[in-house]
Amino acid sequence: MNNIILNYLISNFFRIILNMTLIFMSLGIILTLFEEIEFFKNLEVSLSIPFKLTMMFIPNLVFSKLIPFIIFASSMWYLITIKNTKDLLSLKVFGYSNFKIVSILSLSAFVFGLFVIFAINPITSTMIKYYEKTKAEYSKDVDHLVSINKNGVWIKESFLDETVITKGKKLEGNFLNEVTIYRLNNKNEMIERIEAKKIDISKNLWVVESAVIYSLGEDNLVQKKDVHMMRSNYDITKLGSLYKNLDTVSFYTLISEYDRLQEKGYSKEVLNEKLNIFLSIPVFLLLMVVLASIFTVGSVNKPQNMYYIFISIISCVVIYYFKDLSIALGQTNRISLALAVWMPILAISLFCSIGVLQINEK
Repeated sequence: MNNIILNYLISNFFRIILNMTLIFMSLGIILTLFEEIEFFKNLEVSLSIPFKLTMMFIPNLVFSKLIPFIIFASSMWYLITIKNTKDLLSLKVFGYSNFKIVSILSLSAFVFGLFVIFAINPITSTMIKYYEKTKAEYSKDVDHLVSINKNGVWIKESFLDETVITKGKKLEGNFLNEVTIYRLNNKNEMIERIEAKKIDISKNLWVVESAVIYSLGEDNLVQKKDVHMMRSNYDITKLGSLYKNLDTVSFYTLISEYDRLQEKGYSKEVLNEKLNIFLSIPVFLLLMVVLASIFTVGSVNKPQNMYYIFISIISCVVIYYFKDLSIALGQTNRISLALAVWMPILAISLFCSIGVLQINEK
């Protein structure tokens, strides 16, 4: 009998998680598809291309960013359902206390978190790789383009009367090294080429050091300048956010190729941050179940249910922005990046440790 009840609890819980995941994915597809269509509106492609890219992008968004809130919403839905159908009362007759039910669901969420990082994440990271590769191929006709790959850093910028294409070998600190810059007029005719050992791109006003400027007009002049200034839409912060995109790196790749990723240019701090994010997922999902139970188990009628649902939605918003604030503090070196990842979880743990003591009393 105990195994039957246990299977009943877990199977129904995961059925609701599946339904909630499909709901979130459907909403994400609708919103993202419009963005992709907007991107391709001036390109001659069929609707299947933006739809395919949307389908490649959404799973990573759902399982890396939204999964804690999916688990929270699923837990709320499930607990309210078994209360309204009197299943909770029946479970108590068979010896399942509130605490035991919450423990089973939270441990199930923890195991699901392990499944996400070991089984789902490798798939979503591969899909993101395909998304970025395909998007880059079609971006060649877009006014602004950044591509960072094994061949170096490529930046294309279009202004009112000219196009500027920058090619650099590698990003190091605030500098782009071994750079060639091509300036083309609105007829796509090259008017100038600039060669430089490195460029300081810490700001949008780039500082080109030891520049050799080849003017390709009638005079074909060659100028040498110790410092040459040029404006760009990109700085190191904007480029770094593209370069350090670890969504394409799975948990398995991160732990097995940690040193190689550092050699490719990823900083140790960023890799450790991503590693801690992966490790925190199962714990985060467990705590979201406990948090949902604290809000839900105490309500005894439908008006109270609506009140607790409203409070829980507010709590989700607070948690979401608290996570962003914590990561921002870590990225600005106010606190360590590892602590920035775990601080919201520690805060939720403290709240849950107080609330869970009252679950069995309700």
